[in-house]
Amino acid sequence: MATMTLEIAAKLVKEYGKNEKDSGNSRAQVALLTHRIAEITEHLKIHKKDKHSRRGLTTLVAQRRRLLNYLTRTDIEGYRALIKQLDLRR
Repeated sequence: MATMTLEIAAKLVKEYGKNEKDSGNSRAQVALLTHRIAEITEHLKIHKKDKHSRRGLTTLVAQRRRLLNYLTRTDIEGYRALIKQLDLRR
């Protein structure tokens, strides 16, 4: 399982933020959370009884949902573009 390294985080922030230092941007935060959620999901496929990681996963999903709700209220077109870019809705 690959963990989130500084290089991966910097690449995601640069791609989804306004610049390479804009880690507070909602779009960048959603991208970082999505990456972490994917990592934990892969971990849980192997370790099915890891309840602590499952709890952490639900916390991350809830945090991402709150950020996406904020984006829906403030920038609906940016929200739609981000959903399509990250492939969150199927």
